[in-house]
Amino acid sequence: MGTTVDFIEYVCDQIAGVGEIRYKKMFGEYMVYVNGKPILLVCDNTVFVKILPCLDETMREADKGFPYDGAKEHYVLDIDNAEFCREVIAMLEPVTSLPKPRKKGKKEFVCGECR
Repeated sequence: MGTTVDFIEYVCDQIAGVGEIRYKKMFGEYMVYVNGKPILLVCDNTVFVKILPCLDETMREADKGFPYDGAKEHYVLDIDNAEFCREVIAMLEPVTSLPKPRKKGKKEFVCGECR
């Protein structure tokens, strides 16, 4: 099915005020970044967060699911509860690392050969 642009914008509106928010389309779905950190995964109009120890108590009653085939299980975040979402993000943001910068000058592979 895929996530709609309207839904990803709704997600961003719901979490407004938690920091700098941006989203990036990845493989037909979206990653939501807060202060440059990947915090929310949005697939099929459902918001997922990683299962981490800092969320054990807060998310104990949350549904769990798999955002895509081959993914690890994640919590399903109730995006309609904006206050709760901001609370969860406040717990996740300090323990989430910034993505590693991509290295420039990576080897290029063409038809099995390395250049």
